[in-house]
Amino acid sequence: MKTTYAAAGLVLAMIASPAMAQSNTAPGGLHVSVIAGYEGLGVESDSGTVSADADSAVYGVTAGYDLSLGSAFVGVEGEYSASTGSTEFPSNFAGARDGLDADGQYYLGARGGLALTPGIAAYGKVGYTALDTRSFTSAGNFSDLEENATGLRFGGGVQVALPGPLEARLEYRRSRYEDIGGDVGEATTDQLVAGVGIRF
Repeated sequence: MKTTYAAAGLVLAMIASPAMAQSNTAPGGLHVSVIAGYEGLGVESDSGTVSADADSAVYGVTAGYDLSLGSAFVGVEGEYSASTGSTEFPSNFAGARDGLDADGQYYLGARGGLALTPGIAAYGKVGYTALDTRSFTSAGNFSDLEENATGLRFGGGVQVALPGPLEARLEYRRSRYEDIGGDVGEATTDQLVAGVGIRF
């Protein structure tokens, strides 16, 4: 997890860099990318006294549109991602569930950024996100409980133009979900992903 926060700090520092040149032109147009990387999942009980976490891989696809404003840009973006994150609650968890699986995450939000050099831009993002979860159990007659929780995602990254219409990105983002259900109060995901895509 320390590696994730260090990478996030690096990304945010690049966003705040004063070295951008006004002659640089920010990217614009439609873009589609595939992403993959690391996810840290954390969950907490309704009472706030019990927590659990897990590390896993995450992968997905993202698409959006950017409007170039000279050296800056604004845009909208949507994404679907999936992971293998599964937390197991400790023995002092008072609820009826044994753990929580994180399934698909959906995101729709806005982003804005600046061109740092020709072909390199930094950006920040914020928006609505939803998480499909499954609270599982191995005791008694309780069945698995599937829930959809909503929350807020924020993050930032850098993107680099590659030969032709291709581009690459490195991005950190944090999502927070509340009132999940199944004796789980809230969940957070920290993701560090890389992506390759096409800009039209």
